[in-house]
Amino acid sequence: QIGEAFIGSGPNAAHINTVLGHRDGPAGTAWATSLATPTPGHQRFAVIVRPGVPVQPPTLFVNKATFVSDDHGLLHWGPAQAGVATGVTRALREGVISDPEDLVLICAVWVNPEAFDGDEVYRNNAEAAFVALTRGARGEPTAQEIGESLPPSNPFYTAPE
Repeated sequence: QIGEAFIGSGPNAAHINTVLGHRDGPAGTAWATSLATPTPGHQRFAVIVRPGVPVQPPTLFVNKATFVSDDHGLLHWGPAQAGVATGVTRALREGVISDPEDLVLICAVWVNPEAFDGDEVYRNNAEAAFVALTRGARGEPTAQEIGESLPPSNPFYTAPE
């Protein structure tokens, strides 16, 4: 299941992409490979609810923005990670995810280098993780919905009609 969500506005907004799949399939291979191959500025890590308590299903946090400062890195490690843990746990609790023992989740997370409000980063990432997982479970958006959404637009650009 592949999902996406953009929640919030301004520099504290969250943009999350999710890939949920079986541990013994391509998602499991991608999870392990990504964890084992960090690159400068991109340190993947397992999401935790608290130290020693990893979220279920095992969730890999992949930062989409290179860490530009210690504070920016801490927004990933702290509120963005806690938000992802909350969104994944909510999805499990509400039945969006079932049988987590056989699954892994890759969560690619955007934290804007200009972000400054940890609480807002937390809230936006919690909602974005939940919404992305829900959309993935529902197979949203459909091809028809995408066709009806033209021209493309995002917070940084709107294509001309």
